[in-house]
Amino acid sequence: MAPTLSEDGAKPGDLIEIFRGQYQHWAVYIGGNEVVHLTTPNTDCDSCSSGNMLMALESCIAQVKRDKIWDVVCDDRFEINNLLDDKYEPRDRHVIVREACRMVDLEMKYSAFTWNCEHFVTVLRYGRPESRQVKNAVDVGAAVIVGVGIVAVGATLLAAFFNNDDSKKKQNKRYRRHK
Repeated sequence: MAPTLSEDGAKPGDLIEIFRGQYQHWAVYIGGNEVVHLTTPNTDCDSCSSGNMLMALESCIAQVKRDKIWDVVCDDRFEINNLLDDKYEPRDRHVIVREACRMVDLEMKYSAFTWNCEHFVTVLRYGRPESRQVKNAVDVGAAVIVGVGIVAVGATLLAAFFNNDDSKKKQNKRYRRHK
């Protein structure tokens, strides 16, 4: 007999985070070993396990699907992760499940940055779209930009220092010759 998600402590309305290597896929547990999730045509087990994030980034349309949890998880690691419970009050479990089931088969625009599977599940659970993955990517991007800026400023200052130092040496040589 296949293991059940409830053995792991999952309750209907819980968020399931599935680790796909370079990114995470998110689903809402609705009970009976089933989840509802937002997926693009390119996020089946084969493309996810190969880390084909670029294909998901290029997709414009996603579909809300209801699947058995093990068909979504495949061989990847997963955990129950109600990531924003300390920040927002979760909606009632029956409301989360009802809304998730009502959305099955809907198609909607997909954007890795503004509307992805994590945004989808956080709206269902908290009534607010948030993506920690996007926030982390933005934070890393900002840190890289700041780092590059610091290196550029440092390089400019060093160049100015050495240029100034060379000017002083030339000036000292000229001063000594005129004596």
